[in-house]
Amino acid sequence: MKILFILMLFYTSLCNAQSIYPTDYFRSPLDITLIAAGTFGELRSNHFHSGMDLKTQQRQGLHVYGAADGYISRIKVSHFGYGKALYVTHPNGYTTVYGHLQSFSKEIEAYVKKRQYEEESFEIQLFPNPEELKINKGEIIAYSGNTGSSGGPHLHYEIRDNQERPINPLLFGLDIKDSTKPIITEVYAYAIGENAHINKSKKKQKLRLIDNKNGTYSVENIEAYGKIGFAIATIDRQDLAANKNGVYNIQARYNGDLCFELDFKRFSFNETKHLNRLIDYDLYKTKKQRLQKLFIEENNPLSMYNNSSNDGYVEVEDNTSSVYKVRVKDIEDNDAWLQINIKGVKSNDIEPLEDTTTPFYIYANQDENLNEGRVHVNISKNTFYDDFFIDFKVEKDTLTLHKNTIPAKKNFDISYDLSGYTTEDASKLYIARLVGWNDYPLYSTTKRKGNILTTSTKTLGKYALATDTIAPTIKPKNFSKGKWLSKYRFLKIKIEDQGSGISNYRATINGKWILTEYDYKTKTLTYDFNDGVSTETKNNLKLIVTDNVGNNSTFETMFYRK
Repeated sequence: MKILFILMLFYTSLCNAQSIYPTDYFRSPLDITLIAAGTFGELRSNHFHSGMDLKTQQRQGLHVYGAADGYISRIKVSHFGYGKALYVTHPNGYTTVYGHLQSFSKEIEAYVKKRQYEEESFEIQLFPNPEELKINKGEIIAYSGNTGSSGGPHLHYEIRDNQERPINPLLFGLDIKDSTKPIITEVYAYAIGENAHINKSKKKQKLRLIDNKNGTYSVENIEAYGKIGFAIATIDRQDLAANKNGVYNIQARYNGDLCFELDFKRFSFNETKHLNRLIDYDLYKTKKQRLQKLFIEENNPLSMYNNSSNDGYVEVEDNTSSVYKVRVKDIEDNDAWLQINIKGVKSNDIEPLEDTTTPFYIYANQDENLNEGRVHVNISKNTFYDDFFIDFKVEKDTLTLHKNTIPAKKNFDISYDLSGYTTEDASKLYIARLVGWNDYPLYSTTKRKGNILTTSTKTLGKYALATDTIAPTIKPKNFSKGKWLSKYRFLKIKIEDQGSGISNYRATINGKWILTEYDYKTKTLTYDFNDGVSTETKNNLKLIVTDNVGNNSTFETMFYRK
């Protein structure tokens, strides 16, 4: 009986450990079959995906429901990011987040618009108190959309704990059908130690991946010696969609012993930028492949690693045979396996790394200043993860600051001294990052103080001074001068700038500020006549649009309404 009691106690403890998140507290935020366009922890540009992207049948306007009782604790409306977003705090301490919304429910919409008109700003962030906007579980709180940096109609849905850490919504019982195994698409090996080599080379090696079907993979046998590590590219798919989504867990074993584990259950926002330490950043920037390293380098603060011995590295000895296995799984335990057979062979004739020596060397733990002519680069300590030789040169007004193949943890400053320019010419200059094969000048947020222009950036690469003397263009899309608009619900105007980009805009009707919603994807401003600003028969519309160096255009027209 005593043994039975102990077993029952152990089983109960195990069940509780696996059920630390309530699986029946939150309802689905949509009333359709849930299909994932993106999963939690998925690797994105410079961050981990903090929620689930739920498909909305390629359309907007679906009902979005409060997942549980609570109150609206935060409302954010912005041109980028989540666009229109709601944050709901619940009695159990969790917060649910709903992003890329088309609009809010009637009560919330009125609350937001009142404040937007008071502040004369479309972009706004509000923090209602717990008594202002209470909601019930299953209440319609918004309508799905495509606002912000969304690449198509969908609902971004998050669950956060009381420390604002996002948690995988699938752990709370969100139902996504998934019986499909993850897929491994690339495998690389890295010689890490001073004397290490792989297939007689110090360079990282792309291994030829063999798909053995049914979720098992192998590579051609390799010869190696010393301290080495591996990286893989992998995706997961759910049953009802072809999207290449992220996986839930990756484990690696060396000769049967667990040496590395990475899971995507939870993370904090202050660590999400360190995704660039997890991936092979160089391969991502040069080949658009996101290789996840199965080893933990120095200065990697990510909290998602478990059970990692020797930081995931393996030591291969001479005259040995070893097996390295990787298991990739989704939250439903569908899994894929990779096996790498390693023959330990020490060689004296190995291919060296390429010589990357330059006259300039960055010590990651020191402040560094680079100067040439009128260009100054200020790099504070701990900006980069590692020490490295940096390529630095200035030709006229073009700065080459290495290639964008090394990730930065925080911003560094690039400054230009404009003392040699006339006041008029200097006023139209900005700092641009040169991108693409044709070095297209892309505006980099530029601050002006006297004769000094400065941009703060995390991106290495080429920069230059660029000139913008052309004002933005303004074109009405659905009306013309003197037109009767009595039956119109919306005014639509296209605004565009070919140089430094649009900085701000202001629209009025008969001198009164009107709320115009800017969609940067279509470059369109939209005004809703239901806001009630236009109350006269004869109306004068005035719109001023300003770019990032101060060029501005003014559009005025008359229209009529009954």
